[in-house]
Amino acid sequence: MEAVMLIGRILFAFMVVSGGINHLTKAEAMAGYAAYKKVPSPKLANFVSGVLLLAGGLSIVLGIYADLGAVVIAALLVLMALKMHDFWAQTDAQAKQMETIAFWKNVSMAGGALFIFASTASGQEIGWTLTKSLF
Repeated sequence: MEAVMLIGRILFAFMVVSGGINHLTKAEAMAGYAAYKKVPSPKLANFVSGVLLLAGGLSIVLGIYADLGAVVIAALLVLMALKMHDFWAQTDAQAKQMETIAFWKNVSMAGGALFIFASTASGQEIGWTLTKSLF
């Protein structure tokens, strides 16, 4: 079962880590979108969110304080869903649909991150890890 838990962590974190890499390698485009969404200090916000996504995702994959990484990812995903994917404010049907999908993707992934957090913090085995729970 440890192998299955590890595979699940890797599959979950793949999206998070790739998102962090995109934030950092495509910084101008991502900051431009953040500015369009009226995020304060869009370049800084993009950089910070990219680093948090990358660090949190790697924390989950490697099992280095995976509970801390998971709770950071959960909080970040909820904040990003609310600020970046405001489907309720869209008037164009296609834009509304795209933002709705992105919003619920972030919310559901936050749920997965909270599951990883709860499992790790409660001492349940989540596959091979390098450290124990921080909480």
